[in-house]
Amino acid sequence: MVKTILSGIALSTLIWSCSTSQNNQTETTNKNEKMETKTNKQKVIELLNSIENGDQNPVSYINSKNYKQHNLAVGDGLAGFGEVLSQLPKGSAKVEIIRAFEDGNYVFTHTKYNFFGPKAGFDIFKFEDGLIVEHWDNLQDISEGSVSGRTQFDGSSEIADLQKTDANKKLVKGFISDVLMGNNPEKITDYISTEKYLQHNPNVGDGLAGLAKAIGDLEKIGMPMKFTKNHKVLGEGNFVLSVSEGKFLNNHVAFYDLFRIEDGKIVEHWDTIEEIPEKSEWKNDNGKF
Repeated sequence: MVKTILSGIALSTLIWSCSTSQNNQTETTNKNEKMETKTNKQKVIELLNSIENGDQNPVSYINSKNYKQHNLAVGDGLAGFGEVLSQLPKGSAKVEIIRAFEDGNYVFTHTKYNFFGPKAGFDIFKFEDGLIVEHWDNLQDISEGSVSGRTQFDGSSEIADLQKTDANKKLVKGFISDVLMGNNPEKITDYISTEKYLQHNPNVGDGLAGLAKAIGDLEKIGMPMKFTKNHKVLGEGNFVLSVSEGKFLNNHVAFYDLFRIEDGKIVEHWDTIEEIPEKSEWKNDNGKF
């Protein structure tokens, strides 16, 4: 009789154990399936918003064993990411994602931040096997006014012409090389529309005339803007982001430029310019680019 009771208890325990294990596996499977159904763009949006809302779940989108950081003020890996977030005054962080794009394994965003002060920012995330493995960004203080009357964020955000992505990326590569790097500056009208060029850099006016004046003013004071190397060009449809290196106001800087293209010509521009600190100040060894 006792043996029968013990056998029954053992069997019940085994059934309960198997059932619990299956439930846990089901929950894990459901969680993984849910994660896999999200696009990389959705994952990045959730991760950036978590800086403000404190949601811990999006951290799971980062590869905890392989996460390379290119923000030189932040330590490498998840530990560096967590450390900088812990330094933010409670409730101070604000995140408003204005534009988000996806190009192969890369997602790039244009965001209005309050992150140790109001900032305009571009972020780039690289994915492998559905997880973020690398991050680059460029931040600039938000200006109170602008020459054009536009902000650093307003303007078009509608993605179109997906079939023209490669052609538009090629156009921007040519513009960077010929015009901004000075190889064939006379070809500027091959790239920028002579009829409409909307400017969101706070110090530059609209149109080709506004661009020429801004460049000329810098040259007059002996501080010409120089693009020395283009590191990356990413795009989705009519929007293309270029990442370049050079000099601005005699400082070593990173140029992030977002262009909108219509009918084969650049018609709108946003940017951020960030000074690259001396290597002795870097908190990781991965470099800005």
